[in-house]
Order: sequence, then structure tokens, then C-alpha cells
Amino acid sequence: MKRSLVLIGVIVLLAAGCSGSGKKSSANTTTSSGSGSGETIGLVTDIGGLNDRGFNHLSYVGLQRAQSELGIQQRVFQAKSTQDYVPNLSTFARKGYALTIGVGFTEATAIDTVAANFPNSKFAIVDVDQTEEPHKPANLLGLLFREQETGYLVGYLAGLEEKRRPGKDVIGSVGGQKQPPVDRFIAGYQAGAKAADPGITTLNGYSEDFSDLAKCKQIALNQIEQGAGVIFQVAGGCGLGALDAAKEKSLWGIGVDADQSFLGPHILTSAVKRVDTAVFDAIKLVVDGKFKGGNIVFGLKDNGVGLGKISAKVPKPEVAKVMQVRADIIAGKIKNIPTEVG
Repeated sequence: MKRSLVLIGVIVLLAAGCSGSGKKSSANTTTSSGSGSGETIGLVTDIGGLNDRGFNHLSYVGLQRAQSELGIQQRVFQAKSTQDYVPNLSTFARKGYALTIGVGFTEATAIDTVAANFPNSKFAIVDVDQTEEPHKPANLLGLLFREQETGYLVGYLAGLEEKRRPGKDVIGSVGGQKQPPVDRFIAGYQAGAKAADPGITTLNGYSEDFSDLAKCKQIALNQIEQGAGVIFQVAGGCGLGALDAAKEKSLWGIGVDADQSFLGPHILTSAVKRVDTAVFDAIKLVVDGKFKGGNIVFGLKDNGVGLGKISAKVPKPEVAKVMQVRADIIAGKIKNIPTEVG
């Protein structure tokens, strides 16, 4: 098809998440103890589970770091369905855990309900804006990211690569669901690609699933059939199928959340989102007695988002251009990066 790709792979492990209340949890659990602060932290993954090779596992990495560095004890509930969210979250609160952490936008409603039901407990959630929750719980901390910034960077690189490829310039993206954090990645990706290559065509589709690899792979194959030379996955475990489609067709794939360069030489780069850092920071606030509700936002400037390994096949002048764009975003020279997909 096109060219062979050479890539230096570095394995970065990934995420966790899911929730619950009221009735007995049906989730899988993982328990571990530390020595130090004595605080006990509960983590509720979404249905993607700890082995999603990205978002959920990164949350668990942050939890493990807190265990190692802060001496907390921890327990994880992995939901089998969205019905587990409220029971799982409630179980931790009822047992008096120092902090209960939800992972992902799909838990937004559940954690709002449980935080309101347990006003004396502390909660944090990845990818949910506390100020937009129905109850706006004062005991809830939202951990947010400027995904559009790293999306812009990987899109700019995708545009440069596609411009060098013979034929019409087309790139694709596969989202899990149309939700704010997913769309911030994709909107930034499309804007960055158009900045690098104004004539480029951008394709996008949603699998409505974060687990089923086959669904994402089919969407990616459809986009490749329409001429896409780069596929960006923003769909958790499901998105691994999209990257497999790129590999199968000898095209570029772009990872998400974690550095997914370990998947093979077809990975152009990854839009990294440091969920592990956010989870650790939230736990440290509790341990230090500084926790309060509201939001914390992580962007390029504070290393909350960034780029994974860039393939060694990419020409050095292109890498330099991307690094300059990164510097311009941090300096405020590139502003108003879109956050919504039309």
C-alpha cells in the first residue's frame, strides 16, 4: 500500500473505572494495602475495565502510585454494566472511604446521585465538570483535561503526513460516544489537521461502545475505504480495533490516553492524557487535608496532556514543526482551539 513504518515503542500502561450504590455490587474487585497515611481510597472503573490498555488502567496506575508514595490503602470495583455504577460508588461511601473516585463521563449521573446522598463523603471523577452536574455537589471534584490541545498536535502531525502521501488528503477518527471529552480530542484533531493541510478532508464516526473492538474496526475500515490515510482512535478498548484496521491496511494509527506506540510500527503517535497524574493529585489533596469540591483542569502547560512517541519514520523537520506548534499553544499564540465536533 504505502510505506513501511519504523517506530521506537515504549510501553505505558493504562486506566481504570466504574461505579455503584444501594444494592450489593456485582463488580469484580481488587484490593491492596499500603503503609503510611492509612487513608482508604476506592476506585470505580467504567465497563471498559482495568485491561483497556488506556484510560481505565491509567487511573489504576495513579492509584498504585498513591499507594506507593502516600501509603494509602486502595480497593477497585470493575463494573460489569452501567447498572453497577451507583451500587459500587455507594459501597465505598457507606464504608467511610476517604475518597471515592469514578472514572469517565459515563459515570457522571451516578456520581452526582451518590455524592448528593452522601454529603459527608469525598468524591472525585475523571472527565466530568462538577459545575455541570445537576446537584453540583460541594463534595465532588471534577478532574478535567484540555484534550483539544493534544488533539490539535496529533492532528497537525496527521495533516503533515497525509500531505506527503500520494492522492487525496483524507484522515479519519473513531470516537466511542459523542461526549465532551471525546469530542474535545476529535475537534482539536480536525482543527490541527486543517492548520497543517487546509485542503484535507476529515472523517469521523462513533461506535457507541468503548469495549467492542469489532465495531471500531469496521468504522475505521469504512473510513480507509473512503481514502483515509490516518486513523485516530478515541474509543478506549474498542479503539484498539480501529488501530488494528490501520495496521491491517499498512496505514498510520494514532493512539489515545496512554502512549500506545507499543502496539507496533503503525502507530504515528498518541494523544496522551495523564489520567494517572490527575488521580494521584486528587488523592494527595485528601491526604494533605486540602480537598475541596470544584474542578481541576490539566493542559499542555502543566503537562496534563501531551504527545506520545512520534514514529522515527517521520521526517525531523515535521517533528520540529509539531514541537513549535506545541510551544505556541503553551505560549498562548494558538488560541480558541475548537472543543465541539459539528
